[in-house]
Amino acid sequence: MSTIKNNDLLLDNIGSNEKYPINFSELEQAAQEKLDAGPFGYIRSSAGGEETYRKNSNSFEKYSIVPRFLTDVSTLNTEVTILGHTYPHPLFIAPVGVNKIAHEDGEIAVAKAAAKFNYPYIQSTVSSYSIEEIAEATKGSSKWFQLYWSQNKEISFSMVRRAEAAGYEAIVLTVDTVMLGWREEDVRNQFSPLKRGFGQGNYTSDPIFMAALSDHSMDAIIDSMIENIYHPTLNWNNIEELREYTSLPILLKGILHPEDAKLAIEKGIDGIIVSNHGGRQLDGVIASIDALPEIVEVVNGQIPVLFDSGVRRGSDAVKALALGATAVCIGRPFVWGLASGGQAGVERVLENFLQETNVSISLSGARNLEELRKLKIVRS
Repeated sequence: MSTIKNNDLLLDNIGSNEKYPINFSELEQAAQEKLDAGPFGYIRSSAGGEETYRKNSNSFEKYSIVPRFLTDVSTLNTEVTILGHTYPHPLFIAPVGVNKIAHEDGEIAVAKAAAKFNYPYIQSTVSSYSIEEIAEATKGSSKWFQLYWSQNKEISFSMVRRAEAAGYEAIVLTVDTVMLGWREEDVRNQFSPLKRGFGQGNYTSDPIFMAALSDHSMDAIIDSMIENIYHPTLNWNNIEELREYTSLPILLKGILHPEDAKLAIEKGIDGIIVSNHGGRQLDGVIASIDALPEIVEVVNGQIPVLFDSGVRRGSDAVKALALGATAVCIGRPFVWGLASGGQAGVERVLENFLQETNVSISLSGARNLEELRKLKIVRS
């Protein structure tokens, strides 16, 4: 429970002489000034003609909060319990790989910033740093592990076992990346972070992966990584195998169709993340925020429904929560913060995002997440 103060962060920022990027477009511009064309283009761009990328953020404008007033909002409780763990607020760090292309400290900086502001951190399989390195750098903080299924499933099981040993609280299996989306910006810039070895932190530290190599040269490591990530045969049978292998809760990331949400429940999945991968996989698909309400309806509270894609500010998160999301994951904004200012840049983004979210909840007339989900939302 927190007390809302009139001078929390807004007036503190106004009273500061420090100048730094605040909103998403300013963060992106600041990052562009720091990064080469290849890394910047990789982070900024999406698949195909970027129709989905544009829809993800623009679609939030179709949803309007109808606030309630004359409610005592002097206190705010944003606690949320997900899969047996209680978190102080419903904001998570989305799994984003190869962070070292944005800043040398990469995922270590992001995970530390997340820990400082109590954002559960979802680590990508293709991180620049390993599970163990991040766990060591952020002892005691909440972490989940995002898994890309490997063609050699023993590698997947090994990474899950390592995440369990490191104290991670859940496994997030991404289902929409059985192959890379068509990303024209990367072709234009002739840039692939995987081919340049930026995402190998969890692979070179994995005994099963390394034992399967014919040699331990950089070329062999990169070729095997890419070969294993490419898994067009991924299906519900693999999900069942993973379910039998780990005692950790399993969430499926990339669900957009309500029938897939129903199947996930039937198969014993513990949660889902409504996501279109930030528009980076299949272009022309439904905006995540447009897919959310129907999925929330069919799930009907049986399992947690998290959300990502297109979230740019706290009011976006509030809309997703009001539409039924259990929690909201933030992606590109923190990456731009990392690129423009390292760990301090990420901290600034997360602090501002959290404060804007809290203020927006209170100004909507809600004092907790239960009241927030009862708010009236109209769609234009």
